[in-house]
Amino acid sequence: KVGMRNFHLIKHGKVIPAINVDRLWSLVSEQTRQYYKENTDKAPVIDVLKAGYMKVTGKGQLPEQPVIVKARYFTKEAEVKIKEAGGVCVLCA
Repeated sequence: KVGMRNFHLIKHGKVIPAINVDRLWSLVSEQTRQYYKENTDKAPVIDVLKAGYMKVTGKGQLPEQPVIVKARYFTKEAEVKIKEAGGVCVLCA
């Protein structure tokens, strides 16, 4: 007998697609970005789950523009960078 048995092995059970903070604005069109740049009383909602990602990581810079980000997981660095830009991190199950 070689190796360990694993009943009902799910090959990609622990894969979590991630996106960096600097690529968050690429999920929204350029028109929306310009609109919310002028109207600062509202912030756009970027739903990362709809784009096929689950985790937001903290690599890169975020423009000084508030944004509401919905995701399943956030790294500490990503959370700090989003909050520094005036945004909010929303956890979705």
